[in-house]
Amino acid sequence: MDLSTTYMGLKLNNPLVVSACPLSRDVANIKKMEDAGAAGVVMFSLFEEEIRHESLELDHYLNYGTNSFAEALDYFPEHEEYSVGPETYLETIRGAKEAVDIPIIGSLNGTTMGGWVEYGKKIEEAGADALELNVYHISSVIDEGGAEIEQLHLDILAEVKKHIGIPVAVKLSPYFSSMANMAKQLDDAGADALVLFNRFYQPDIDLEELEVTPNVLLSTPQALRLPLRWIAILHGQIKANLAGTSGIHTSKDVLKMLLAGANVTMMASALLANGIDHVKTVLQGVEEWLVEREYKSVEQMQGSMSQSSYANPSAFERANYIKALHTYEV
Repeated sequence: MDLSTTYMGLKLNNPLVVSACPLSRDVANIKKMEDAGAAGVVMFSLFEEEIRHESLELDHYLNYGTNSFAEALDYFPEHEEYSVGPETYLETIRGAKEAVDIPIIGSLNGTTMGGWVEYGKKIEEAGADALELNVYHISSVIDEGGAEIEQLHLDILAEVKKHIGIPVAVKLSPYFSSMANMAKQLDDAGADALVLFNRFYQPDIDLEELEVTPNVLLSTPQALRLPLRWIAILHGQIKANLAGTSGIHTSKDVLKMLLAGANVTMMASALLANGIDHVKTVLQGVEEWLVEREYKSVEQMQGSMSQSSYANPSAFERANYIKALHTYEV
């Protein structure tokens, strides 16, 4: 059985990549991921706040909690306590490249031009095979329009692509007014891949202490539905590769994403919950399913149930919403 796939020009042994999470802070863990069968690893994110911690922006982000991502299991404390430091981040990439043969993808996470270009270049020089840009932007400015937010993504991508030679993926939120058009704009601007979707972690309120607190919840398989729909819609319409992330927990989740048209699927929460060896279980399930249905390769089934390939393409649009409501039985 040929489980191989291609992502941003990188030949992968299979379509299961570990997404950015705390596990990749340890090179020994990255080696375990390779041994378990992971085809690649997106490194834990280097945050803009870590690169520019002396600026006033740090105080803003600490106070308003926009750093509550999948990779951040708590709010940042004092910088000396939380930061691995940009140089330590680069050393971890170098160590990972020496320890494993699978592709290592760097991850930059921020909202402004900041150190995107400088550290994109340094991540490339450290040996990363590709770079993932996680543009985590929450607009709380009432006069900031949607077009400005879209342009921010395009400007960051264009500037990074101008200065580095490795492939670049953009990890997106699902909150654009026209997701399909935004994907097309990023594709035209040179994105090698789109990663769908970033999970925005929302703050909570502590009723005892009357404080706003972080509340990180691992994804559930139900989170799969949103990226599944958009990957199915975008497959065949853009040149950029598509990575499905959020809600990938089992072999069934991987298979659904591949059928929809994903080039790769990315997993983090399931590994945090079940351990790195869970990769073996997932890959075994994928291979068993393909053998049972007499597929010879992953490539053979990729995109076969995307919107452009499915007999009823409206199933991915409003018609599915109406049908779901009418068929629900109380």
